[in-house]
Amino acid sequence: MPEAGLKELLEAGVHFGHQTRRWNPNMRRYIFGELDGIHIIDLVQTEALLENARRFAGELASGGGTVLFVGTKKQARGPVEEWADRCKMPYVNQRWLGGLLTNFNTMSARIARLHELTNWRDEGKLELLPTKERMGMLAELAKLEFNLGGVRDMDRLPDAVFVTDLKTEEIAVREAARLRIPIIGLVDTNCDPKPIDYVIPGNDDAIRSCQLVIGTIGGAVEEGSGAWRVQEEKRIAVEMERRKKEEEERKKREEEEKERVAAEEAKKKAAAEAEAAKQAQAAQQQAQQAAPAQAQQSAPAQGQQAQGSSAQGSGGSAAGPVGAGDPPPPPVAKASSGAVPPTPPPADGAPKAPAPAKAAEPEVKAAAPVAAEKPAEAAAAEKAPAAPAEEKAPAEPAAEEKASGDVKEGEGK
Repeated sequence: MPEAGLKELLEAGVHFGHQTRRWNPNMRRYIFGELDGIHIIDLVQTEALLENARRFAGELASGGGTVLFVGTKKQARGPVEEWADRCKMPYVNQRWLGGLLTNFNTMSARIARLHELTNWRDEGKLELLPTKERMGMLAELAKLEFNLGGVRDMDRLPDAVFVTDLKTEEIAVREAARLRIPIIGLVDTNCDPKPIDYVIPGNDDAIRSCQLVIGTIGGAVEEGSGAWRVQEEKRIAVEMERRKKEEEERKKREEEEKERVAAEEAKKKAAAEAEAAKQAQAAQQQAQQAAPAQAQQSAPAQGQQAQGSSAQGSGGSAAGPVGAGDPPPPPVAKASSGAVPPTPPPADGAPKAPAPAKAAEPEVKAAAPVAAEKPAEAAAAEKAPAAPAEEKAPAEPAAEEKASGDVKEGEGK
């Protein structure tokens, strides 16, 4: 950081104060003596106090703090703007607006309006407006730039205020003191140093004196802010790298979680398929085991159906040779074991007894399903030659006795 020694202070005329009749008694301890009616400031104290203020400003800037440069005097306007721009710090070098610090919310709105009008001008939107409206906005923009152009980037209250003349910047000093913001001030013999936290006794009217003091404080702020920006850039780079790694790790964990979920779903699906295949195999085995039993159960029924169909076919073939003029054979009652074949016609031309109608109907009904179920077997039985009456199944004794009784009754009649 640049340092100002006694030689530089002496050459710049920092030791010249105001006339003795215009002095402030509170500055007595900083006055070395009197020469030709002018107070001479003690440069030894000035050197020590300037070094103290320079160190404070440098440490504040190196920690990321903001220093507001204030100098509206003609001698300080140029150096204040130059060093503030170099340090990238806010400044006020034209006019101090009342409430810039104590009413910062309202000033923030005006600063936002300044940015808005500046963007419109840069984008060419103001050129599209009517002439009167455009001229009004340009005038408003010029006024805002004059008053707030140096603090357009100040988004919060400053951490310290550097003032070059306490008489001219009285309002700024009062606002900073009210908000308890540290003040670094170049104090001449006609000013009160009480509200100043870091007093720099010196001449505030000479251009060279103002340039030296402002340059010393500005150089310290520039060096500290530069170091802080480098550290901040490194910190931001490290933070971005950390966030990038965290994002990559998060994505990796998400992918692993997706793979794990997919593997679990595939495992569950495979287990379900295996269970379904096992159930299907068990059902198939049960079906294979049940098939022989069903075949055994259906074999007797098929045998009975075959016997009934063969008996029906034999009865039909036996009735075939009967002459056309002969009466039909008497019906035989249905037995429990199956259809009973009709009895042979009586000899000697005896009249035949009519069979009950109720006995014939069951036979017809019983023969119909058999013929419907086994049409192929019935057709084969009809085509086969008629068998003799002796080969037919023997009739039940009760039916034969009934038939012989009917024959005797007919002969008696």
